[in-house]
Amino acid sequence: MAKPRQRSALRLALGKLYFTLKRYCYWYFSGTKFAKSKGFHGDYPFVVFSHQTPLIRKLRNVDMWLQHNKVVNLRIAVKKVDGVVIHPGETFSYWRLIGKPTAMKGYKPGMVLFNGSYTPGVGGGLCQLSNLIYWMTLHTPLTVVERWRHSYDVFPDVNRTQPFGSGATCSYNYIDLQIRNDTRQTFYLRVFLTGEFLAGEWRSNQSVQQEYEVYEKDHLITHEPWGGYVRHNRIYRRVVDGKVVRDELVAENHAIMMYQPLLADSTETR
Repeated sequence: MAKPRQRSALRLALGKLYFTLKRYCYWYFSGTKFAKSKGFHGDYPFVVFSHQTPLIRKLRNVDMWLQHNKVVNLRIAVKKVDGVVIHPGETFSYWRLIGKPTAMKGYKPGMVLFNGSYTPGVGGGLCQLSNLIYWMTLHTPLTVVERWRHSYDVFPDVNRTQPFGSGATCSYNYIDLQIRNDTRQTFYLRVFLTGEFLAGEWRSNQSVQQEYEVYEKDHLITHEPWGGYVRHNRIYRRVVDGKVVRDELVAENHAIMMYQPLLADSTETR
């Protein structure tokens, strides 16, 4: 993996403007039928998959006010996607539903990962919501049509319960999470905050017969010629309907490690 190149502030600004405008053009002129209607969870009695992740995590050298602001940001964003219905043929777009997180909308500075480190940024922390939705989607027959991996592995994964690289990073508006319904049934997304967790579930108006097992393979750490360490793996999904129907690759991850590998620190969690 090549050593990351440092871009000038002007190059970064122009690149962001280009990709932002390109994404707006796609949203409004591609002909994609985006999910936008909302429903009532009682109309979707079948829970396909549910999951939850802790709201507050202990991360070394990260100020706790960033964590608490993240919770504020999640409360705002959750209202935009909770209850959205994806009819057959429709596509869920994370950012098209949430919109641009701004201070005028009540978003606060939270932790934003950038160039292998973190910095405060308005709306920071919303990746936890996209991570949750992506992980739940892998356990449904819905099709992930756009997902971006994290380029950097910033914190050691102590007490990890999911495979490395099983999340989906996000940045308004061009680093999006998009999910298409290629089935004949309708799906309903429920996401909410409890006292300690960000929780969610995919529900449907029909039962789903298949079961899904998500796991990793080919995990390794390489020491690159330029001196850094890179972590790799592949995420697979096994679809079971009485027997294994298929075993498919769903994601391949390569992330530059920003900590010394093989050194555990119990004060840091993911």
